[in-house]
Amino acid sequence: MKIEVRKPTKKELERLNVKSWPIWEKEPSKFDWYYDEKETCYILEGEVKVITDEGEVKFGGGDLVIFPAGLSCVWEISKKVRKHYNFG
Repeated sequence: MKIEVRKPTKKELERLNVKSWPIWEKEPSKFDWYYDEKETCYILEGEVKVITDEGEVKFGGGDLVIFPAGLSCVWEISKKVRKHYNFG
């Protein structure tokens, strides 16, 4: 299961209507997480490393990240994260 990370265009963010999505914030921490449905998120600020059975993925401010349904992982937040998120 692959985590997709990329820099979106302004047009893509508008098309996805990212600004209407809720915001989630979390201080530096480490925790286990499981995605029971697909999540798309746009990182406003922070630095995160997500560890899966297949390796590590790093992302931060300005990245659009897509987590597939069924993914088990560990989040390591090194700088406080703020993100818009959308499930499904």
